[in-house]
Amino acid sequence: MKAAKRLDTVQEYYFSKKLREVSILLAAGKPIINMGIGSPDLQPPSSVIEAIQNSFQDASAHKYQSYQGIPALRNAISNFYKNKFSVVSNPENEILPLMGSKEGIMHISMAFLNEGDQALIPNPGYPTYTSVTKLVGATPLFYNLSASSNWQPDFQELERQDLTKVKVMWVNYPHMPTGTNATLETFEKLVAFGKKHQILIINDNPYSFILNTDPISILQVEGAKEVALELNSLSKTFNMAGWRVGMVLGNQNHINQILKVKSNMDSGMFYGIQKGAIEALNLSDDWFLEQNKIYKERRDLVWQLADALNCTYDTKATGLFVWAKIPEGKTSEAVTDSILYDTDIFITPGTIFGSQGEGYIRFSLCVTSEIINQAISRI
Repeated sequence: MKAAKRLDTVQEYYFSKKLREVSILLAAGKPIINMGIGSPDLQPPSSVIEAIQNSFQDASAHKYQSYQGIPALRNAISNFYKNKFSVVSNPENEILPLMGSKEGIMHISMAFLNEGDQALIPNPGYPTYTSVTKLVGATPLFYNLSASSNWQPDFQELERQDLTKVKVMWVNYPHMPTGTNATLETFEKLVAFGKKHQILIINDNPYSFILNTDPISILQVEGAKEVALELNSLSKTFNMAGWRVGMVLGNQNHINQILKVKSNMDSGMFYGIQKGAIEALNLSDDWFLEQNKIYKERRDLVWQLADALNCTYDTKATGLFVWAKIPEGKTSEAVTDSILYDTDIFITPGTIFGSQGEGYIRFSLCVTSEIINQAISRI
């Protein structure tokens, strides 16, 4: 039985393959330090765990749930966006909870991309944008980001391209992997660009509150809902990666199109997880302050590690990673493989995020300070 032709367009995810190799090294007794994956090692808030535990006896806890999530969850998302971003959204029809924002990337692509359409994708950028675009039969059209422009889109370069087949544009700020923030000016230009060319702009925004004192949303821009969607997630913000809770916000028409796909793909999010998500979204800012104390300590140590490797980095970057430029004359994969085999430290090569990632490596902050100190000692 032959696999579908669409699978010819994609490869197994880098981390899926590389982690098998790391597992083999661990099984052979190698003391591997994994600084490659952005999976939070910290615990969710205790009140969130209590909320899911307390929900188990509710009358509707174990039934099928609404495809749109329970009203209380949509209200919590609406209030969260109003309080944190000053964005007003109607919880009835402008918010759709998701089982993680990665699910949303697929649903949005299925809802708005036909075979032969094009999607603008950042380079470097999250590899899933490319693989999902290919899986739905569309074509990736990469736009380059670079350190010289602070990893912001070059709109003059974009305007020089043939955009007639472009239906969607993926943006991701705070940017992964570089940690660069957008500005409201960038978002304003993106909204104007989307309106001019009838392109749906999707900002993937899961890193807003990590080491970032000024979180912003593309939906803050006047008229953004006409052409923009925003994805967000509780995975990184509240250490709930395995819970799979995300959301997409936009206007009623766009949300309805996504719901047509989603309602044929799952049977609703588990009730208890929704109750836990509500509790998380209602937490005070003290939660972010305490988390960022931990991440700041870790980041300071990762900077020391990067220094030991003769790398340079942007001290203004935010998010869950440190993006570092390696010395000239070396390639990203050669450097990370050398570090892995010589010192038993796994770091991500920048090239998995696109050709513009060559010359960079990425460290995760999802390891304890004690472990980072061990890595520094090894180097």
